[in-house]
Amino acid sequence: MNRLLVEIGTEEIPAGYILPALESFSAILRKKMAYARIAHGEIHIYGTPRRLTLIVDDVAGKQAPLSVEMMGPPERIAMDESGNLTVPGQKFAEKIGVSPKQLKVRETEKGRYLYAVKTERGVAAKTVLKEMLPESILSINFPKTMRWADLKIQFARPIHSIAALLGENVIPFQVGDVKSGRNTFGHRFMAPQKIKLSSPDQYLDRLSDAFVMADISWRKEKLVTQMNEAVIRISGYVIPDEDLVDTVTNLIEYPAAVVGRFDDEFLELPREILITSMRVHQKYFAIEDHQGNLMPYFVAINNTKANDMDLVAKGHERVLRARLADAQFFFNTDLKSSLDEKKEKLKAVLFQADLGSMHDKTIRIEKLSVFLASTQNLNDIQIAHISRAAGLCKSDLVSHAVIEFPKLQGIMGRVYAQKQNEPDEVGTAIEGHYRPTFAGGRLPETVEGAVLSISDKIDSICGCFSIGLIPTGASDPYALRRQANGIILIALENKFIFSLNDLIKESIKLFNKCNASEVGGLTKKIIDFLKGRMAHLLEEEGISKDAVAAVLSVSKDNIPTIWQKAHALQQLKAEPDFEILATAFKRVVNIIRKADSSETVTQTVNESLFEHDSESALFNQYKNVKQSVDTHIKNGHIDRAFADIASMRESVDRFFDDVMVMAENIDMRRNRLALLGQISGLFERVADFSKIST
Repeated sequence: MNRLLVEIGTEEIPAGYILPALESFSAILRKKMAYARIAHGEIHIYGTPRRLTLIVDDVAGKQAPLSVEMMGPPERIAMDESGNLTVPGQKFAEKIGVSPKQLKVRETEKGRYLYAVKTERGVAAKTVLKEMLPESILSINFPKTMRWADLKIQFARPIHSIAALLGENVIPFQVGDVKSGRNTFGHRFMAPQKIKLSSPDQYLDRLSDAFVMADISWRKEKLVTQMNEAVIRISGYVIPDEDLVDTVTNLIEYPAAVVGRFDDEFLELPREILITSMRVHQKYFAIEDHQGNLMPYFVAINNTKANDMDLVAKGHERVLRARLADAQFFFNTDLKSSLDEKKEKLKAVLFQADLGSMHDKTIRIEKLSVFLASTQNLNDIQIAHISRAAGLCKSDLVSHAVIEFPKLQGIMGRVYAQKQNEPDEVGTAIEGHYRPTFAGGRLPETVEGAVLSISDKIDSICGCFSIGLIPTGASDPYALRRQANGIILIALENKFIFSLNDLIKESIKLFNKCNASEVGGLTKKIIDFLKGRMAHLLEEEGISKDAVAAVLSVSKDNIPTIWQKAHALQQLKAEPDFEILATAFKRVVNIIRKADSSETVTQTVNESLFEHDSESALFNQYKNVKQSVDTHIKNGHIDRAFADIASMRESVDRFFDDVMVMAENIDMRRNRLALLGQISGLFERVADFSKIST
């Protein structure tokens, strides 16, 4: 077996494209090789801004043979009385390419039929790969592609070379105007000459000799090591930034770290502006001392190792000084006006064409956050902080700093709030109300920030739904799914007990987009949307689909309680006799649902109509369990509520063994249905057992 090397040499590919492209290329080739019956070992991915490479271990020399059983005509047609092939039999043998001796007769459900096993011999892997690789290369997925010259093909960047080797042999093919070969190329500036490869085994070492670290993990490790070594002489520490490390790793082929310095005066800027100025435009790493204070230094990663790295550092310093001077100007200009003055400018900033300006949104958030805060056990000072933070939460959007660095929204709001002596709770809430900004991201750190964040997000969701901007499939331009997840996670984190139904109705009213008769229908759509997100998050936590459905179908809109119910039901499902329990409870629910509506009018149970002891036993246990369940739910002990309900299983079983529910006596029948109705209502306090799979 041989190793397969495929390297696509290109102009510089954007850093964020490289790893997804390699994963796409690997998945495509793996699928195609499996379909083509070419056995192989592990697929390794390598890449730099100027190359995308796969190396595949242990590639078989040819396809695995394929045996296919083929059915022919019936024996009575294919053979004569002497057992010789007739014309139809001979035609069948010719059609599938086998000799008459290979034909057999098999007994089937339809009678005796002629059949044969046709074995397709494997073609040489090199021959198959010659056709497969061009298709695979042009199928690689990129966020954006381009055309070049007069070619019709598209790729992330123009392709300049292709190296394709199976063992020591070139796999010949062409993509666009580029023919494959055995040549790769070294570093553009330090070793630009072609490198002739005898086999894939030489690839990494030959490139390393030419100042190209094609192994992404190796290059990343080298980059981090160089940075840490570079800052030792200034007794500093590189501030961890994994995303920036990943980005810079894919901007270079060979790391060369250098430490630069900037003027002390820039340390007067807020830490976030200083770091962001270095990070966003220049991809520089910030440095702090052992106490966590920013130092007037930075680390730059070059793609070329120069003879005079001090001269290189001075070049970086000149560029950064201009950037920091701009940031300093933005910050000082922003301080000339208060957040309240900036809030007025939000009238000219559009939130959404049909939903008004950001100023309109701020007013809605302020009202909504006070409404939500009033449902929690918060004091007047906390509510005042929430109201103030809500009124200022979007003001920094018109600041020069945020316009230049959009990722600082909220952060600069907190900084400017501190500068104008707002309470710390106000500034922290302003910063935290955007969280979480991505899946798994940090949540607001304070109660004030949590209330403000939920209010902001529910406003966006209700506003978009009110004008028909509802997520469908992969389309979610206003990130409503992420915002819904945020609401749920924040409520869980803070154990907020509130009615989603009431909060949504309050939010809808603030838009004045629908009349009173339409509010109910719109509210249900939004509740269903949020329940869909709850289902997704619960299933990610390991809750089974049927348990999720059972809880969400009967639950009210209290998020923490829904979570407790789902986990308690999942735990109950693990009990040995749960299937028996669920079957009994489902029977109760199903009988009530199937009964004619006229049979279930009676709500009160008349004990004088009981005919069997099992009826009395079930009713007495129901009354005791109902009281304890109510207490457990009120105190948040959902697991105990489930345990008490589960204790009714034997009484329910005995009831069904002894009693005919649909008795001929109408009064007795209605009384028994009333009893089951009350029990069903008790079950629905925790879950709809009819949705449980048994």
